[in-house]
Amino acid sequence: MLQITAETIQAIIAHGEREKPNEACGYLAAGDGIVISHFPLTNVDHAYDHFTMDPQEQFACVKEIRGRGLMVSGVYHSHPETPARPSAEDIRLAFDPTISYVIVTLLPNQERVRSFRIAKGKVEEEKVIVVPSPSKEKGAARRIS
Repeated sequence: MLQITAETIQAIIAHGEREKPNEACGYLAAGDGIVISHFPLTNVDHAYDHFTMDPQEQFACVKEIRGRGLMVSGVYHSHPETPARPSAEDIRLAFDPTISYVIVTLLPNQERVRSFRIAKGKVEEEKVIVVPSPSKEKGAARRIS
């Protein structure tokens, strides 16, 4: 089960919309088991059907998340032209079975945000529970550069 604030859900959807027609990507950070923040990263591929995160941004982002006393709890990305389900590439590149893989679709009339656990090629959807936002001190998102 992924517990995430409504504010974070809206932010990752907005990030996906801003990056159209390309996929948006980033990290999700949790405190006390609740995802309270997103960290937009650059899709260096600038592609509509896949993403690659900038390694320098990733390193700086993880450092910032830890510095805020949070933990990396997930990776999110958008699917501008397909439903919110893992592609074969998403499954192949899911290396960390301890985190959530959140996919946002930008298609109309679809479930916008879905979350998955992926381990050794096996995909399990996890329930997304929207929770009230806790204190905003730790959770303010910003682009890492």
